[in-house]
Amino acid sequence: MNAWAALVRTQIWIRLSQAVTSSQSRGYYKSRTRKPNLYSEVSPLGNPGRSVAPVLDGWVQGGNKVRFAELQRIIRDFRRRKRFSHALEVSEWTQKNGLFVFSPVEHAVQLDLIGRVHGLLSAENYFANLMDHEKTYKTYGALLSCYVRQHQVEKSLSHIQKMREKGFDLTALTYNNMMCLFTKIGQHDKVPDVLAEMKENKVLPDNFSYRICMNSYGERSDIEGMEELLREMETQPHIAVDWNTYAVAANFYIKPGLTKKALDALKRSEERLTGKDGIGYNQLISLHTTLGNRTEILRLWELEKIACKRCINKDYINILKSLVKLGELEEAEKVLKEWESSGNCHDFRIPDTVIAAYSEKGLPEKAKMLLENLMDKGKETTPDSWAGVAAGYWYKGDVDKAVKSMKVAFSLPLTNKRWKPDPKLITAILNWLGDNGSVADVEAFAGFLSTVPVSREIDDALRRAGSRESKI
Repeated sequence: MNAWAALVRTQIWIRLSQAVTSSQSRGYYKSRTRKPNLYSEVSPLGNPGRSVAPVLDGWVQGGNKVRFAELQRIIRDFRRRKRFSHALEVSEWTQKNGLFVFSPVEHAVQLDLIGRVHGLLSAENYFANLMDHEKTYKTYGALLSCYVRQHQVEKSLSHIQKMREKGFDLTALTYNNMMCLFTKIGQHDKVPDVLAEMKENKVLPDNFSYRICMNSYGERSDIEGMEELLREMETQPHIAVDWNTYAVAANFYIKPGLTKKALDALKRSEERLTGKDGIGYNQLISLHTTLGNRTEILRLWELEKIACKRCINKDYINILKSLVKLGELEEAEKVLKEWESSGNCHDFRIPDTVIAAYSEKGLPEKAKMLLENLMDKGKETTPDSWAGVAAGYWYKGDVDKAVKSMKVAFSLPLTNKRWKPDPKLITAILNWLGDNGSVADVEAFAGFLSTVPVSREIDDALRRAGSRESKI
């Protein structure tokens, strides 16, 4: 009992000690050997709720220079990593401080970020307040992207008409936006029509244009149409078919069980991977996972580590999910150890992938061991992970450990507000305590259940436990 109580106390201590520093953690490696620059200062601030403005202000107040090119690089990087609120904050800070004059290109980027962070109405207001000379094809295009993202069909079509009336020459990006819109609302049959209009208007489709259209054929299970379009794409002199295109084809070959064609497409895709393309390797690993190709998964992972030099946390999550899906838990533990020695920032999702797998596979002791190892290193764990361990113990018939694991789960603050204990498991534990535990045992467990609607089950367990005690 003392050991389990110690687990609870340790987790509370970890939470308190990390209250300040946890908001700074993120899944990317930060070099400690290079000379600090503005990018290295703001990049580790992974918590979207934490403002980057004080860091930017502090950099300037420290007598450091701010270059427009570096600010642009930071914004690009944040957008690529989907840290849109931080990207917008940097953009607004740049504009507010009047360090540089925004061109329509910078306004377009900011408009797009406003739409992502604050919504469509805010984006429309920003566009409306632009000067006439700032309302160029770039800013019109950015607002169109906002409409498409929100599935606004009528507004998108009306906006494109305005662009035509303004005399803007529509580019591949505009047509791609429309194809994306029809894809998002499930009208895949309209996508080829947009591509056809594009060609009629002498606008050359790019890789993305063809890929969206291939996807539309695949979604309609029209493999012949997809293959015909791929052959057309391969003959276009201005197109270099990339790995992503063949990966799309492979995905749609896999769904109807066309394994031979899928493997051929995956081979072609791999041949086109270039440089540090972690995204490409991850996609191929995921597709081979769907086919159950353990050997290919491990081979591609080794190639990815060589190509990328340093894998980020997203890469580790991808390979671990693949190995877990195939039941390769020993290999998953090896990868977990690689991550632990990688120098990457702590991200609980990585060990939790293996922890959850052990719990689900009926190996709660191994899951518990990994959780305890994290605690020994001063790392936090989560309620849902301990609840998974509890479920694993329960299904193995080790009720005592299931109850203790659930108590640890309830002792931890919620990191995922959507997490709720499994009512069936809670009810089962209460029933067992009612039949086998004391009134004190029931009361002790019930003290953790303020967020679970099981008052009737608690009363019933107390009644049964009390009835047994009265007969002793």
